[in-house]
Amino acid sequence: MTRLALTVALAFALPSLASAQEAQSVRLGFFPNLTHAPALVGLERGTFQKALGKVKLEPKEFVSGTTLTEAFAAGQIDIAYIGPGPAINAIGRGMPVQIIAGASEAGAVLVARKDSAIKSYKDLAGKTVAVPSLGNTQDISLRHILNENDLKSKADGGNVTITPVAPADVMAAFAAKRVDATLVPEPWGAVLEAQGHRIIGTEKTVWRGGNYPTTIVIVNAKFAQANPALVTAFLKAHTDAVAFLNKSPAAAQAAVNKQLLALTGAKIDLRVLQRAFARTRFTTALDPAALKEYAALNVEAGYARSAPDLTPFLRK
Repeated sequence: MTRLALTVALAFALPSLASAQEAQSVRLGFFPNLTHAPALVGLERGTFQKALGKVKLEPKEFVSGTTLTEAFAAGQIDIAYIGPGPAINAIGRGMPVQIIAGASEAGAVLVARKDSAIKSYKDLAGKTVAVPSLGNTQDISLRHILNENDLKSKADGGNVTITPVAPADVMAAFAAKRVDATLVPEPWGAVLEAQGHRIIGTEKTVWRGGNYPTTIVIVNAKFAQANPALVTAFLKAHTDAVAFLNKSPAAAQAAVNKQLLALTGAKIDLRVLQRAFARTRFTTALDPAALKEYAALNVEAGYARSAPDLTPFLRK
């Protein structure tokens, strides 16, 4: 048994006395992005709270997987929507993470500022590129793009500056010319495109032909051990939210827009939101092969020394 697998096994075998008590609340982490639309829909429609019954849902938004992971490590989050990069890094750090479902695939684009000279990946040389946070899923994807185009970040001895900017703040960063490009999750890519900025990497060319997980659902393994009924109820509500997104896109877009307005102050034009929806797929399925490749990208990006075996951490 590997050290990481042993960590999780112990987490299941020795839940603390506190966590053995039935939870009175479920603390849910998520981001105000379209790639987290199942969370936004579940909150807007009350799906999660209805499924949990008398147990209180406590949602908390984050700007990136990096900050969410810090809260997860501090025991402040029970269930979370998060990118695969930070989730795999958390596993590598020995956190009691269980990956329980998929949420979205693709849904990220590389956008260049309209007055920049950037028209291709190679033109990123000497430029400043924004990602939601260092070590998050888009940061790891960007570093892979740079590697495939014989470029490196300044931290790695190259000439591309990678800087963290919250997705909803990228429009202001473009207007102030603080950054030249961004690899950003939807709907913020579509919003930038509507402002005349140029997409140089679509959701399909960013990686793996667009067949990659952008958001997955994780749970604290100790919480799952102590509260299996709550986790099952949440997963059913998550499945209902994903089905609603796929079967009722117009109503789902309205629900997502309401949540984005409440969380970020930005009301997205319906046509722009529809474009962002077209670039994003919603699913509960997990792709172990894609997650394994993502773990390898973590190593390539320098965020891990080795890729963990994810099999013990995937919900059966």
